[in-house]
Amino acid sequence: MTITTRTLSKLQHYFETTIDRIKESEHYQKLQAMPLLKRWATVAGLFLLSQLVVFGGLYLIFGKMVVVGFFASILAGLATGVGALPALFFKNISKNLFNSMLGAAAGVMLAATAFSLLVPGMSYGNLIWPGKGIYVVSLGMMIGAAFLHYADRQLPHVHFDSISDVQLSSLKKVWLFIIAITIHNFPEGMSVGVSFGSGEMKNGVVLAIAIALQNIPEGLAVALPLVGLGYNKWRAVGIATLTGLVEPVGGLLGITMVTVFQPILPIAMGFAAGAMLFVISEEIIPETHSDGRSRYATFALMVGFIIMMILDNMLS
Repeated sequence: MTITTRTLSKLQHYFETTIDRIKESEHYQKLQAMPLLKRWATVAGLFLLSQLVVFGGLYLIFGKMVVVGFFASILAGLATGVGALPALFFKNISKNLFNSMLGAAAGVMLAATAFSLLVPGMSYGNLIWPGKGIYVVSLGMMIGAAFLHYADRQLPHVHFDSISDVQLSSLKKVWLFIIAITIHNFPEGMSVGVSFGSGEMKNGVVLAIAIALQNIPEGLAVALPLVGLGYNKWRAVGIATLTGLVEPVGGLLGITMVTVFQPILPIAMGFAAGAMLFVISEEIIPETHSDGRSRYATFALMVGFIIMMILDNMLS
């Protein structure tokens, strides 16, 4: 069942009601009554304490690699906010520049998928099932692609290649686009977690860098339409950043899952690769060619692929 306008309105009402309840709470009122410096110091202290609890708990339960993988997925997600920062100064950017950014992102993701997910996934598969690693990873790829296909069918979705229309259309369409971006960020974060879960720091770092680079144009694609519709620029950047912060959720799920259940690692790596290839083919490449052939995007894809391939080789 797809999410209707009524359901979307209910979700918006729920979030607005939750925010109002927080603002009306006694703790929030006490915080607002504090002097500005003390208020920010309190917020920073609570944030650091929460991170200490979260990362300390993960370290004690799962070990160092899970903590590093979770932190890497957070940084990759925050890159969405970095990509949104130009929206503070511009309401739109050159189509060729945007296509080039997306093309480079596609090249980076393709290289990372091949060298940090598929190749090691087949190696791990052969260790568990000698001679059958490639088939296990292939099965995982099809499951990953099927998962995103099902998510696109069941959840609200505005394609990346309609971003130029989104900038001029209704607030509802913009939010559908934002929801779609958020949905696709989950398997990307999961791929980072799965890669770190393999125990190979190099693969995890390469993939985290690739996802971070890919998130930069996504952040811009989210923030610019909101600014164009009259949203406060900083609020638009904040919303774009939040769409990327679903990645640590996927990252934590991926790394803990394969750490606890090592035999599913090849399938999980195939799943992440299939999901990423689905996004590249379904969203990014069509957008770069939405106005016909884009030679800028084609060369940018090749440059992105080569840079990521060189980086992977340097870290080997």
